[in-house]
Amino acid sequence: MNCSICIMPILTITLSLVLFLISSTVSAYDDYYCPNTTTFNTNTSYHSNLSWLLSTLSDASNEYKFYNCSTGGSGNNGNSERIYSLFMCQGDISSVACQDCVTIAAKTVIHRCPDTKMAVVWLDDCLLRYSNRSIFPEPDYQSIINNPGIPYVRRNPFTTDEQSRFKQKLREMMDDMVTQAASDRSIGKRFVTRETKLSSDITIYALAQCIPDISSSDCHKCLGNATNVFHKCCDEYRGARVRFPSCVMRYEVYPFYNSQGHAGIPKQLVLIICVVAVVAILFLLSSGVFPLLMRKRRKKRSNPLKEMNDDLGGILTTESLQYDFSTIEAATNCFSMENKIGVGGFGDVYKGELAGGQEIAVKRLSRRSSQGADEFKNEVLLVAKLQHKNLVRLLGFCLEGEEKILIYELVPNKSLDYFLFDTKKQATLSWSVRDKIIRGIVRGLVYLHEDSRPRIIHRDLKASNILLDKDMNPKISDFGMARIFGVDQTEGSTDKIVGTYGYMSPEYAMHGQFSVKSDVFSFGVLLLEIISGKRNRSFYQEDKFDDLLTHAWKLWKDGKAMELVDPTLIGDSNSRSEIMRCIHIGLLCVQNDLDERLTTVLIAHILCTDSATLPEPNRPAYFKDYTRIGKLDQLTSKSIPSSVIEESITEVYPR
Repeated sequence: MNCSICIMPILTITLSLVLFLISSTVSAYDDYYCPNTTTFNTNTSYHSNLSWLLSTLSDASNEYKFYNCSTGGSGNNGNSERIYSLFMCQGDISSVACQDCVTIAAKTVIHRCPDTKMAVVWLDDCLLRYSNRSIFPEPDYQSIINNPGIPYVRRNPFTTDEQSRFKQKLREMMDDMVTQAASDRSIGKRFVTRETKLSSDITIYALAQCIPDISSSDCHKCLGNATNVFHKCCDEYRGARVRFPSCVMRYEVYPFYNSQGHAGIPKQLVLIICVVAVVAILFLLSSGVFPLLMRKRRKKRSNPLKEMNDDLGGILTTESLQYDFSTIEAATNCFSMENKIGVGGFGDVYKGELAGGQEIAVKRLSRRSSQGADEFKNEVLLVAKLQHKNLVRLLGFCLEGEEKILIYELVPNKSLDYFLFDTKKQATLSWSVRDKIIRGIVRGLVYLHEDSRPRIIHRDLKASNILLDKDMNPKISDFGMARIFGVDQTEGSTDKIVGTYGYMSPEYAMHGQFSVKSDVFSFGVLLLEIISGKRNRSFYQEDKFDDLLTHAWKLWKDGKAMELVDPTLIGDSNSRSEIMRCIHIGLLCVQNDLDERLTTVLIAHILCTDSATLPEPNRPAYFKDYTRIGKLDQLTSKSIPSSVIEESITEVYPR
């Protein structure tokens, strides 16, 4: 029997189940609670302290899933200027999704509760709160429960058929979760999930989580109150959630969380995938491919450090690129905090000065990074061969013991995001400066895509990876993610997706397919950010959750494209046509269909002529549709490779 005939029906069933799971995702919304008993005025210390705290929470969410901090004057009375704040992300989400959620929550709470000294906002994956009084002990739950104006409950509009049995199973699950979350701090930081089978076609999935800092008794009390609310209002429905300031509880009849071991995949689907895997292995064994793969695997088991040194040996000259660790340690004053100038995807960056007076930037890869050695090898082998004025120049490297260090030319004006997203520094980026930066980035991309041998796809183009020299000329940096292509090769695929959400093209984020058009998409996002002065990933429009790309397209369609422009540029009327052309280019670069995107060579040509006729852009790819694996059905109907369904996205975040 033909093996492909055996495998195809199973693959079809698997894909159908995967698509069913994908279609079950829940859209994001916010709930909030902000009593107006105490308010503050703008331009006061409370206002400035709150702005600082919200920014701090957003930054901390890149590293932590729970964080609390306070600032301001001492005291615990109603007139105190001290503010207490915290955020908590759902225990199963990635750090990238956590930061996205907290960043939006910080903007939402200012919009929903613009002048109150106490507020809580809940989004799908996180909660954020602040108060002028100590956050602990908890507020009076009964007053919250009895207040109909507080939207702390959401429920599925459909009821269950077996209400009595459903309620019984749900009560047992909730009681178990309350006990577990309250008694054991080591379980995912008070994060507990459960599932129980009600019938052959219905399984109940439930989740409970407390803020880690509260006591066991307070956690038990909070979740107990949530359980009581469920039993009063909701346990006859097919799904509901209750959210308090210090705990959340939810249940559904579909998997809405990433359970340990199977990333939220039902056991039936896991079994099917296992069957497919066994069939695939048998096919490989019978076809002779498996022995070949095993031989390649054995080759890979050799010493990775020796392989790295062998590869590096090919690029060393008589003027060796290799530096001693002691030399770099002396140049950076033992990697002092005063010399620290940034944080990269895989390590910190320090300013240094060599004995001869040359200033350098030192990228010290993190020892904790499992990918550090591979990225180090990739970047050294790659960047040492690249020579272009709009690419950062590699001066050397250090490889001693566990230390893996890259030495670059020092680019004194930091990175583009340092100026672009700071309201106080945006004014230094006049249109002439931004135009120079845009053109320089394009020249660098043309070199990578067309003139470099081998051809390079960067895969992580973003504002924080554009460094600015003393004359504000841009230099593309951070090639740890880059892929090398053959002379005639134009595209590739991977099951290990790396990069930064918000800049990834949809075909790459969802399917692992990358090409020069992937970099073009990232450039389009970056171009719209340069024009607007707003980040795509944290863009927030009043009463809407449009991303920057969709917002720009709607303005373009309505003939209001200039409303997108950073207000600091509006006064320069002579640049209006250039800005409009760049908005047009940006929208064409972020098209969902990669065939509709421009090439870097064409972009360079358009920037140098006023006569080019450009097509009208269609609606761009919608960032929110693919920022989390699983929300793919709105973007495409093509087959989804199983390798992409696995959450293999590396959490790399902008500096």
